Amino acid sequence: MSQQVIYYFDNNATTRVAPEVVEAMLPFLHEHWGNPSSVYGFGKKVAKHIDDARAKVAALINAEPHEIIFTSCGTESNNSALHSALITHPHKRHIVTTAVEHSANIKFGNHLKKLGYEVTFLPVESDGGIDLHLLEKNIRPDTAIVSVMWANNETGVLFPIEEIAALCQGKGVPFHTDAVQVPGKLKIDVKELGVNYLSLSAHKLHAPKGIGMLYVRHHTRYAPYIIGGGQEHGRRGGTENVPYIVGFGRAAQLALAHLGDENIRIRALRDKLENGILSRIPGTVRNGAKEPRLPNTSNLCFAGVEAESILSLLDHEGICVSSGSACTSGSLDPSHVLVAMGCDPQRARGSVRFSLGVYNTESEVDHVLKHLPPIITKLRSASPKASGISAHA
Repeated sequence: MSQQVIYYFDNNATTRVAPEVVEAMLPFLHEHWGNPSSVYGFGKKVAKHIDDARAKVAALINAEPHEIIFTSCGTESNNSALHSALITHPHKRHIVTTAVEHSANIKFGNHLKKLGYEVTFLPVESDGGIDLHLLEKNIRPDTAIVSVMWANNETGVLFPIEEIAALCQGKGVPFHTDAVQVPGKLKIDVKELGVNYLSLSAHKLHAPKGIGMLYVRHHTRYAPYIIGGGQEHGRRGGTENVPYIVGFGRAAQLALAHLGDENIRIRALRDKLENGILSRIPGTVRNGAKEPRLPNTSNLCFAGVEAESILSLLDHEGICVSSGSACTSGSLDPSHVLVAMGCDPQRARGSVRFSLGVYNTESEVDHVLKHLPPIITKLRSASPKASGISAHA
């Protein structure tokens, strides 16, 4: 029995591990398996490879190597930044973030509220953008940190991070950005951005799941989130995940090399897919601003049908897409991102995210454009909610 061909359009959820990354990791599973904290040469040689990977990851965002803390994932990085700001400013018990953040921020913020902290979840506009004047009004003398994601994982909408960082700097408040969706897609230069903290997760840029990074700008006060044996120069306890750290370093190199490809070829593929769907399937609209947006992301609402039904039928054709964040899949609630943008629950439940990557091809886009229109027609013909929507463009 032949294996089904997979057409993968869910790169914002996770990415295929690049062969070059696997190749870089293998020696640290077979040969260089020593503990990098050991005092003998076998361990010290491994530690040098961690230093090398740290320099590669730092180069990806134009940081200094000592400003990089390896973590287990983007969630830990986000939590660590907020936790540090509160611990290092104990008299400040207020946080500002947005209503469209990743669940790592939303749920941590709700957890902090139960502990007696105040958390402001700023609303967004109908296109997913943010009102900077409203953000400025909500920064208070007791605000410990502002945390705003750079690129929304569901819609791809970009926030003006450099402007927000300047605003926070003028107020004397640390600023964190969840930049998990950005590497390989946009240039990242922390020196130009002016952020205090920045989070990345390696599995979004063709490295394995289970390794992330938190950038902490030099001279920014920092308190460890995980306390242990003093690894990561005392900023994150726990024996280093050497193979994955090395893989992250190699992936960072590849992300820099693919930056032009992502912004030209992938953007063109995204636009062909999006425009093809909008022109072939009536009753379909884009969620979020057309620009500024990640070059790989398209979030579309198909009126009169449920996204889960679309996903199921696409899966039969080997097509992988999502109805929102992978971290909230299985939830019966509509996307909190789309609801915050003013979408009614029915529209939110009929929305699908397509997110492309460096391994996608034009023939794969053609495969989606061939199979998706009849799927929507079939679902609408069986749905009373779809009455009145023309079957033809």
